[in-house]
Amino acid sequence: MNPPPTDTPATPQGGAPGAIAAAGPVPPTPATPPRGPDPRPADPRWARPALLALLLVTAVLYLWSLSASGYANQFYSAAVQAGSESWKAFFFGSSDAANSITVDKPPAALWPMALSVRLFGLSSWAILVPEALMGVATVGVLYAAVRRRFGAGAGLLAGGALAVTPVAALMFRFNNPDALLCLLMVCAVAAVLRALADGRTRWLVLAGVCFGLGFLTKTLQAWLILPSLAVVYACCAPVALRKRFGQLLLAGLAMVVSGGWWVAIVELWPASSRPYIGGSQHNSFLELTFGYNGLGRINGNEAGSVGGGGGRRGGGWGETGITRLFSADMGGQISWLLPAALILLVVAVVVLWRARRAVAAELAAQRAEFLVWGGALLMTFTTFSFMSGIFHQYYNIALAPYVAALVGMGATLMWRRAGRLGASVLAVTVAVTAAWSYVLLNRSPEWLPWLRWTVLVLGLAAALGLLLSLWTGAPAQEQDEAPAEDGAPTTPQEPTRPHTPHAPRVPRVAGRLAVIAAGVGLATSLAGPVAYTLDTVNTPKGGSIITAGPAVQGGMGGPGGGRFPGGRMPGKWRGNTNGGTAAGAFGGAPGTGGGQAAGQGRPQGQGGRSQGRPGQAGRPAFPGGPGGAAFGKHAGRMGGMGGLLNGSKVSAKAKALLEKDAADYTWAAAAIGSQNAASYQLATQKPVMAIGGFNGSDPSPTLDQFKKYVADGKIHYFLAGDREGAGGREGSARAGGFGGFGARGGPGGGSGGSSKITSWVEKNFTKVTVGSATFYDLTARKG
Repeated sequence: MNPPPTDTPATPQGGAPGAIAAAGPVPPTPATPPRGPDPRPADPRWARPALLALLLVTAVLYLWSLSASGYANQFYSAAVQAGSESWKAFFFGSSDAANSITVDKPPAALWPMALSVRLFGLSSWAILVPEALMGVATVGVLYAAVRRRFGAGAGLLAGGALAVTPVAALMFRFNNPDALLCLLMVCAVAAVLRALADGRTRWLVLAGVCFGLGFLTKTLQAWLILPSLAVVYACCAPVALRKRFGQLLLAGLAMVVSGGWWVAIVELWPASSRPYIGGSQHNSFLELTFGYNGLGRINGNEAGSVGGGGGRRGGGWGETGITRLFSADMGGQISWLLPAALILLVVAVVVLWRARRAVAAELAAQRAEFLVWGGALLMTFTTFSFMSGIFHQYYNIALAPYVAALVGMGATLMWRRAGRLGASVLAVTVAVTAAWSYVLLNRSPEWLPWLRWTVLVLGLAAALGLLLSLWTGAPAQEQDEAPAEDGAPTTPQEPTRPHTPHAPRVPRVAGRLAVIAAGVGLATSLAGPVAYTLDTVNTPKGGSIITAGPAVQGGMGGPGGGRFPGGRMPGKWRGNTNGGTAAGAFGGAPGTGGGQAAGQGRPQGQGGRSQGRPGQAGRPAFPGGPGGAAFGKHAGRMGGMGGLLNGSKVSAKAKALLEKDAADYTWAAAAIGSQNAASYQLATQKPVMAIGGFNGSDPSPTLDQFKKYVADGKIHYFLAGDREGAGGREGSARAGGFGGFGARGGPGGGSGGSSKITSWVEKNFTKVTVGSATFYDLTARKG
């Protein structure tokens, strides 16, 4: 692969679709990295107002009714609350301010939210607004990255496509680490593109810092696109080969330093004076990185996971394969424009491959940018399609900026190329997108039934209009490559202008037809994701497993259900919303009948709608969770999964009980699993120990450690269960702690510490019932 030439400057491109600015003759430049004129074209007058409008609309979209989701994922919200109270908890990412255990991720994503809570106090807005602002920033950075080579029109199209991608709207309004990771990855790609443009080392170093911070956000997922970016830079950078590798080494060093400093401190810190590393089985962040959060996600061997060991078909997380991201439960999240992105990527690379050194510098640079975004897309798409470990629908936000960039760049490139190639590619792309949108919308037949037919008919009509424009003239302005009569390499030409006597005029009818067809095609291509996004924005979300858009048919069941985990459920499927448990919504875990009570754990008291449904009776079930009354209450030991994936309802009486004399104890209470502990911690703003971490399967604390805490008077209450809001865990506790799935996967796994602690508490301490909740007073022994 030839790198972009250094002896001929890049020809600036026009800012708007359909125009390529001419650079005119320029003097030769030295054969060194171009560091002079900015390759960006002068923007048309409408570009800046359009950008401001895009950012404003994105901000309104992501901030609209934001507090309706309350504390969103209470697992992370509790850690944010802890970090706002304790700098030690802030540094480690502890689940509680007393630092019993950390979340199962590094803490970088928690830091902006914790600082916000320190400044503005604990509230839904203080937690979620930083995430929404990250979304606006991501759209802005993507616009700038695409605009640099392809003009303002391409940047606006890419930014707009990202803003209305359903899974992006979902996660930029939620408090999982994925929002920050997406922003950092877009910044990293943008920095690599700048390095490809001028060869400066500082841009690669900045990219390395972004990857390092990405590691501190979601460990190895941040490095999925690293190999493709490194290969493209090594092949295409406008500097000598030796210097390229030196720059890559410096970038790698920056990545290691920016991501490794925290890891080194944690690993060197005495384990006895820091919190237990949640998600690990041996109190090691390196184990967490390369096990549960690393290779375990690829091969399914995730010790301590909820039903790990996916095997060749992905276990409880859906069947693996090339069509995975187009399936019923994944397609509506990300795949609306995915076929278009792949089509435009292939065509653009083929077309631009004709570029040669010194005669087509700008085309070579454009080709490199397609390879950067396309490589990132393909690496992420392949990994997500075939990984056998834990895989949630919202992970697909990682693909959203790559898809949006390729659509914006590819559509603009084709629009600028007159003749049959450009129009034909655009027509095929619009037709395929319209047909696929129909398929996705048809999976929710009762939701906006008119929309799928409108998108299909108008989309096919737009494709036909683009093809018809070929019969009367070109759909856009002159090609950006003028064919040479003698077969010599082509060179960039000036754009067609009506007053230029030698430039071929575009027939007025053909031009108007092409513009109208392109506008209709764009509208129909975005209609489906816009509708999904608006539904997402208007639906409160809460818990650990959430999805964008309406209910769909044929979705994958989640952990639980017919087979553990992931039995398929007939009928509708929908991700969790505020008011419903993820287990029931995920289509399989029994005991999810009631779901979270409206406004539980949410100071705003706003509820939401639930479309979850219980799984099949008589099958093995996840124990202990909100809404488990249907099974936990009436079936004794068959609780729901909700307490594992969602928090519990905290009544006013239970809150008052825990708050009384809480200052005299290190932990006001202890509960099995992080979500249940988080509910009471957020309600009382007092530390609540999460026994076993997120899954209840981490060996922290051991029974001996717990006995010592109790003997030292550090824990006041033990939460045994909530008949209405915690899945009847009284029954499941007697069955062996919080689930008792055994040594692998799920509550009660690992060393069995949760089960032993539960049995010891029930045997030795007095039960206290407050409404539907059951506690054990650890200061009052029986007898």
